[in-house]
Amino acid sequence: MLKSIKKILIANRGEIANRIIRSAHDLDIATVSIYSEVDSTSPHVLLARQSIGIGGILSSESYLDIDKIINACKVTGADAVHPGYGFLSENAEFARRCEAENIIFIGPNAETISIMGDKLSAKKKVTEFNVPLVPGMDLAITDLNSAMNIADEIGYPVMIKASAGGGGKGIRIVYDKMDFKDEMKRAMSESKSSFGSDQVFIEKFILAPKHIEVQIIGDQYGNYAALFERDCSIQRRNQKVIEEAPCSLLTDSKRKEICALAIKVAESCNYVGAGTVEFIADQSFNFYFLEMNTRLQVEHPVTEQITSVDLVKEQIKVAMGEPLSINNKTLKINGHSIEVRIYAEDPANNFLPDVGKLTTYKIPKGPGIRVDDGFEEGMNIPIQYDPMIAKLISHGSNREEARKRMLRAIDEYKISGIETTLGFCKFALEHPLFINGTFTTSFVSEHFTPDLLTKSLDHDEEIVAAIVAINGYNEMKSFSKTTPKQNPSNWKSRSKK
Repeated sequence: MLKSIKKILIANRGEIANRIIRSAHDLDIATVSIYSEVDSTSPHVLLARQSIGIGGILSSESYLDIDKIINACKVTGADAVHPGYGFLSENAEFARRCEAENIIFIGPNAETISIMGDKLSAKKKVTEFNVPLVPGMDLAITDLNSAMNIADEIGYPVMIKASAGGGGKGIRIVYDKMDFKDEMKRAMSESKSSFGSDQVFIEKFILAPKHIEVQIIGDQYGNYAALFERDCSIQRRNQKVIEEAPCSLLTDSKRKEICALAIKVAESCNYVGAGTVEFIADQSFNFYFLEMNTRLQVEHPVTEQITSVDLVKEQIKVAMGEPLSINNKTLKINGHSIEVRIYAEDPANNFLPDVGKLTTYKIPKGPGIRVDDGFEEGMNIPIQYDPMIAKLISHGSNREEARKRMLRAIDEYKISGIETTLGFCKFALEHPLFINGTFTTSFVSEHFTPDLLTKSLDHDEEIVAAIVAINGYNEMKSFSKTTPKQNPSNWKSRSKK
């Protein structure tokens, strides 16, 4: 059934709000931005055709307040809501309320969100479609002694995971039985504070895995398309930092296999809209279902770069009842794309969030470079929300061109006033394991220490000193004016101000 969307309220903030607004405007659809007290001067507020403050400082008082957002739709006349990612994007109650208020929710229905939002119910559903799972339990648990017995049966190492979790929260990896009880308590506590439930489950931890996900989209007529895979294995605290598409090590046959599995997962819950099916792959590239994210992913731009598909536009069209405009017979991979997430975090201090003012903020440009951001020079990084400042995306005709373009862009990115993950991302992209594609989810724990960034800095400073010395020698020979000192890597000059 075709429905007309005239005005979309974006129930989000920052770079993803900007991203959605621009695609909506390309479709000649009006937009409404909402903002908290903290975000009253943020770029997304001015970018939309209309904006409305919903008050509050904390997320719970603004972007997570369903009543306020529904009321904002009524006041502004918005007939659709795009939740972006995070906040209410995977909240079944929010989707249900939108439906009850006759507001189009640009995403899957509430039932689908409920099924896939609980890892155990999702696992049960996909097994009906013969999708392989990591060995483990199929029931939630809170009893420590019973959990220990299950872990003994599975065999260490095991992973304790929040049943209602997501985003890397409520996860603990246990290598030794002696550590199990403490880690179980930590996982339950984090799950309770993050998701309101302390229920967890236990599964076998796959050693040296790759984290590979498939972007899928489905329409209201049972048509599905898999827009290939992304390798998201470089993570800190079980959260992604660098993603790329496609995975450099997959053969064509393995690519077809994982895409087919992803579509089976979508079929298992009659999925409508854009979503991501996540898998763990062992060293032989055997795939095990991890979870399904019933929303747009942070890393969706790398898929857009290699397919030339605007995923936000497709989401909107599907929500209006249009059939998919793409299919796996016509989709082709065009080159390679890499994304690095620029967080206001200090890699030298266990990636702890950093706050402050963006004293300098200049984005890179040039061939094959895209920046999705939500900040401007002079703005403060708020402590109330996720510390991501921007996403830096490169695209090239092949992986090496994309990698080199990314390195250039990192050097051109000028940020001062706060610490960021740019230095770590450069370290990772220059590491031999990234260059040959064999990195795994253990990359940070096994190959990164803060002193490696200091060594890299010292090396670059030596290069600068050598350049200056050579320039000085040439000056004496030619009596020319002093050549300005060049800093080859702007991310290294981000001292606090």
